[in-house]
Amino acid sequence: MTWHFDSHIHLSDPDYLPDIDFILNGMNHLQIKACCVSMDVDNSLETLNLAKKSNLVLPFIGIHPERAIDDPEKIISLMEKNSQHVSGIGEIGLDPTYVNGDEDYKRQIHVFEKLLSCAEKFNKPVSIHSRKSLDDIFEIMTSYDTKHALLHWFDGSKKQLQKAMDMGFFVSYGPVMIYANDKQTLLSKTDESKILVETDGPVRFSRCFEMKSGQISFIPSVIFCASKILKKTFDETSLLLEKNSNSFLGI
Repeated sequence: MTWHFDSHIHLSDPDYLPDIDFILNGMNHLQIKACCVSMDVDNSLETLNLAKKSNLVLPFIGIHPERAIDDPEKIISLMEKNSQHVSGIGEIGLDPTYVNGDEDYKRQIHVFEKLLSCAEKFNKPVSIHSRKSLDDIFEIMTSYDTKHALLHWFDGSKKQLQKAMDMGFFVSYGPVMIYANDKQTLLSKTDESKILVETDGPVRFSRCFEMKSGQISFIPSVIFCASKILKKTFDETSLLLEKNSNSFLGI
């Protein structure tokens, strides 16, 4: 039996709460596991609680760069207490969109590096936010292990994609790929062993998705699109992505 993976989704977001039992049942029916990433300390606790409801939820704890004011020591403490139950660290990273000056960006870097060190200590994969910061991410990650690191929602140039491949990163593509030619081109140039798929729900998608909030049930459509680009069957692509997801997760 082949399992599909959503490599990056915020299932513990309040938007999903009213329908969470329906979503979990759907995941079981569609054979989808979810890397459920977190935004901050409180949300990390919610993610861990959600994972207790279903073994299809793979909990990632962390601090998003938007929430860099949070204390990384609390995430480290949470990891120390729950390391056997935590699947990874995320969502972590850098994003100048959320800074008002140099000190804010330095704070993001501090939090990012603290949580990267935590991931290495506990041998956990990391899910990285890299919007408008890929080159800084690359520079920082030269000091850390990248073989279980995911650049989620990869949106760099072809040159940056090659750099990511050279450094051993995984990269993920989401529903935007279904209607965006530039994302399809990037996928076609990605090392097949480093491709993952995601939804990043509950973010909303335009075009064919009519601004609907991202749902984990979109994953089969993303896989189908990827199969066409890779010139493989749906089943072949599903097997490839399952292997890649397990490699990313270290299982």
